[in-house]
Amino acid sequence: MAKKPGTNPKGEFVFFNVVYEDGSQRSNRRVPAELLDSLEKDEPALGFLIEQDREIAEKSGRAPLEIKSIARVGAKPKKVMNVK
Repeated sequence: MAKKPGTNPKGEFVFFNVVYEDGSQRSNRRVPAELLDSLEKDEPALGFLIEQDREIAEKSGRAPLEIKSIARVGAKPKKVMNVK
């Protein structure tokens, strides 16, 4: 059954675009907003995304890709966080 409009909590997740070392990109990766409430800004998101990639790679039987950079969806281009 479909949910009623307005019943989904807003602000539960923050979305990130992730660029990998091989040049591929994944858009709208979800990170729980509660992880980003600290002064470390987007650094906890990187750890969460790395762990999520590790779990996905384990299930698929492939090696995880190295993350080159992450950026919040809708953020200005300056807000890209380079990993290295």
